[in-house]
Amino acid sequence: MKSRKNQAWAISRRNLLKAGASAAGLAALGTGPAMAQGSFDWKRFKGEHLEVTLTLGPRADLWQKYEKEFEELTGISVGSEKVPEQQHRQKVAIEFTSGNPSFDVATVSYHVQKQLYGRGKWLVDLRDMIKDPKLTNPEFDFTDFAKGAVDYATQKDGRLDTIPINLDYWILYYNKELFAQKGIAYPKSFPELIDAARKLNDPKAGIAGFLSRGLKNANVPVWTSFLLGYGVDPIDPDLTMHTDGTEAVESAKVYQTLNKECGPPGVAGFNWNECQTSFVLGKGAMWLDGIGFSLPLEDPAKSKIVGKVGYGVMPPGPKAQRSALFGDGVGIAAGSKKKEAAWLYVQWATSKLMNQRHLEGQYGAPARASAYESVKASGKLTGPKGEWLDAMSQSIKIARAGLPDIMAVTEFRDTFGVGLTNMISGADPAAELKKATEAFKPVLEKTEKT
Repeated sequence: MKSRKNQAWAISRRNLLKAGASAAGLAALGTGPAMAQGSFDWKRFKGEHLEVTLTLGPRADLWQKYEKEFEELTGISVGSEKVPEQQHRQKVAIEFTSGNPSFDVATVSYHVQKQLYGRGKWLVDLRDMIKDPKLTNPEFDFTDFAKGAVDYATQKDGRLDTIPINLDYWILYYNKELFAQKGIAYPKSFPELIDAARKLNDPKAGIAGFLSRGLKNANVPVWTSFLLGYGVDPIDPDLTMHTDGTEAVESAKVYQTLNKECGPPGVAGFNWNECQTSFVLGKGAMWLDGIGFSLPLEDPAKSKIVGKVGYGVMPPGPKAQRSALFGDGVGIAAGSKKKEAAWLYVQWATSKLMNQRHLEGQYGAPARASAYESVKASGKLTGPKGEWLDAMSQSIKIARAGLPDIMAVTEFRDTFGVGLTNMISGADPAAELKKATEAFKPVLEKTEKT
């Protein structure tokens, strides 16, 4: 079988921090007063109003927290909404298809809708705006974004229709106190992961040995995280599918065992937010998900496990050690009548200052190289400074796209998600994967080869 062991998003820390000369990047905006005093006219669209639609999650929280800063800087008012990820994807697709979207700015999940947006040309190609000195802050630093992040954002035809926001490496959160009570070491393999989950699982105490997404569609990245450890991708660039072979079945068995035997009651309905809620309440020993969900874990107002959280790199599988990589970007609706004002918002939202805040607050892994150096200098990193950053820097070295880069990725997640949910109830992994593979083949043929 073919695999992409050295392709895609295996981004090294060196590449991320240095960002080669060919990398794209965005503006340094500095502090509010500095922006206001510069020669760039931030007030040229004063009085305009923008509508912004955001995927519910840490980055949306960050932008809304500082939204007034943008309004004061520009004189532009903003109406922003946060929509749960699956509903958000449906919302933007429906509105873009209608040709009259209600929003000017939208966030995009690269791993789900990048090709859909690109094929529909739903977003503005930002390259000309970036080059225009009247529209772009002169402090705009086009080389500050990591090359891997910009490659991820760039469409197959070369259009740059989004600016990368975040690179989400999957890690294993774990409760150090629970591990210590049972004398369990951090797992160094999939069998050790299963063994630890079984020993830590305590239904009588309301503690699940393992937390992950069980909800249809949302659960597929959990399975592919294990599949990558078997040395294969679900679908190769030449569209060869590896979704019902030996590796796929074995990785699905890992998923099934952890969720069926060691998951919480009702795990088939869990998305990331349910997992996060359970974990902060001390109801989970381990939780596999993106590194950007760590913020509430160290917040005394929200978490019962402050100071007890461990941040671990994904354990090696039988053939490879991989951290599944996902990412997000932000773009301007092609149907917007306020594209230039919207570009000011995008510049502000993805500025060096906002990227620094992004990292300091543990909202995830920002795409700007400067953020990492700025945080070193500021010393303002929220939470455990060493272990979280170490998990990030190690995950960067083993990062790999967690979902296939195909047009029908949502249909892929829906189709295989049903089978994975069925496995939690005891369905045979081999039978479920075979059924899902046969159901998805004609979809892949239709959407990718036409």
